[in-house]
Amino acid sequence: MDGSLVNWAMLTAKAELSAALPRRWAHTIGVTRRAADLGRILGDDAEQLEAAAALHDVGYAPRLAATGFHPLDGARFLRDEHDTDERLVRLVANHSFALLEAEERGLREELAAEFPVLDDSLLVDALVYCDMTTTPDGERTTAKERVSEILGRYGTDSVVGRFIRRASPEIFASVERVDAALATQPR
Repeated sequence: MDGSLVNWAMLTAKAELSAALPRRWAHTIGVTRRAADLGRILGDDAEQLEAAAALHDVGYAPRLAATGFHPLDGARFLRDEHDTDERLVRLVANHSFALLEAEERGLREELAAEFPVLDDSLLVDALVYCDMTTTPDGERTTAKERVSEILGRYGTDSVVGRFIRRASPEIFASVERVDAALATQPR
């Protein structure tokens, strides 16, 4: 693994996020660092996880925000402007239980039709883990603290608040599965 995919992903995310959304860029850097820590449980998928971590929030970039739903906007950008590998695009499109938020936004069928959920539970869980154990400023946190922070920032009755309340049991389960996988690996 030469890291060229990860380098490309970081450069692409930086170009879209660093100036326009510096806090989102800080989160992206933190999520990508978390992903690098999980390589020992992912083997051949380690580079794919790091690239997805780098790109997971690219759809927040103002020039890409066509629907206002960042997983869908980011996935379309990667597919249409960069002809990115389908597996990577599907990870970005569906990160952190995006289908549940898509449902809240009336976009579930559209997201599911264009970008079906990837059938690779450890890789999907690992991206959830990285995203949901990283603060908006790129620092480490617990999934429970992250969910609380999201609820506080968006409000419990907002689209994001409703989504995160629905998704939190799945988020916590994903984090627990990754923690269990990490516990079985030598350091």
